Amino acid sequence: MAESSIEWTELTWNPTTGCDKISQGCKFCYAERMAKRLHAMGVDKYRNVFKITEHPEALKEPYKWKKRRVVFVNSMSDLFHEDISDDFILKVFEVMKDTEHVYQVLTKRAERLLDFDKRVLKGKWPHNVWMGVSVEDTRVVDRIDFLRKTKARVKFLSCEPLIGPLPNLNLKKIDWVIVGGESGPKSRKMEPEWAINIMEQCEKADVRFFFKQWGGTNKKKAGREINGKTYDDMPELDGVLADAGY
Repeated sequence: MAESSIEWTELTWNPTTGCDKISQGCKFCYAERMAKRLHAMGVDKYRNVFKITEHPEALKEPYKWKKRRVVFVNSMSDLFHEDISDDFILKVFEVMKDTEHVYQVLTKRAERLLDFDKRVLKGKWPHNVWMGVSVEDTRVVDRIDFLRKTKARVKFLSCEPLIGPLPNLNLKKIDWVIVGGESGPKSRKMEPEWAINIMEQCEKADVRFFFKQWGGTNKKKAGREINGKTYDDMPELDGVLADAGY
């Protein structure tokens, strides 16, 4: 567990680490860079650098947090990676169900997500789990269709890094959209009209919109305002937990 600087969450929890690149959004993966740095520092959790590794000991962590938190699951991995066992993913879900935190899970492997929903969860999702897919350009918009077919109570899109326009998004059954530009030394530019267009689509569809950053080599300097305004809209935390019985 680590306090997070990611604007839309509070903590990151990594019961698995490691991943592989599967689309253009992965090209300059921040998690891979961070894993290499942590490995060089001798952090045992990254002994396998960025190779998929399950961490059973991490399953105990959420039970130790003394107050309710908003938690991004697997900032350093993809929970639905093909090399992570069904059994371990189910254990992660059991921990999330057992604890009163709000969990945000994000994947690029939407086909396996839907398969897991139908075959393992059988549509029975914990109310405190928000499920999202990454949608960086039009080549991967089919991920939204797989997400939409799941029984997750809160469904969201992470359009970050946004590397192309996303016109005519089908936002049916989508609750929340995050948009952000790529950051780092080799970051690809996000055009302002791409972000503004998605914001307008969300307004029209009554979908909550969160603008994370413009990105670039100096993301702090670039800021996170659109036309002088910050957009921090999120699904209601209290309503999610009330429905879960907390």
